[in-house]
Amino acid sequence: MISEYLRLGRLYFVMLAIFTVGRWVTGLRGVPYEQGRDWFSIVIMTALSCFYYAAFTRRWRGYKLFPAVGLAMMLGLASQVVILLATGLSYALGMDTYFTHPTALNVDAPLAAGEAMARRAMGLVGNTISSGIIGGLGWALGGLLPEK
Repeated sequence: MISEYLRLGRLYFVMLAIFTVGRWVTGLRGVPYEQGRDWFSIVIMTALSCFYYAAFTRRWRGYKLFPAVGLAMMLGLASQVVILLATGLSYALGMDTYFTHPTALNVDAPLAAGEAMARRAMGLVGNTISSGIIGGLGWALGGLLPEK
């Protein structure tokens, strides 16, 4: 099933790469976080993708609830791994990026690398579960799509 998820997710992975690079470039070019954070929001892109992927796979691939939720969770996990790695790389290179911005880490002041990485690690769990829930909602509404 994982190989099928990876095959189906190819477009998503391209979009994830584009959004990740876009987020890096936007931050490094000096666009204030409050102004540019939504332009390449990986979290928003992931949520929408989990919803649509689950809906489409229900209608056009015949997925039952749990395989659709599994696909959504895999997409969510992939995004969180990318965010974790981008955060770690930002700290390792001593760069202020959108990945290290306090708002992105849900705090008021800059964090040390260890604390930031701990927060990102919690996101691996929480946001993967959230992606599954969003996928379940997408699957539930997938019956509204037209037949093949």
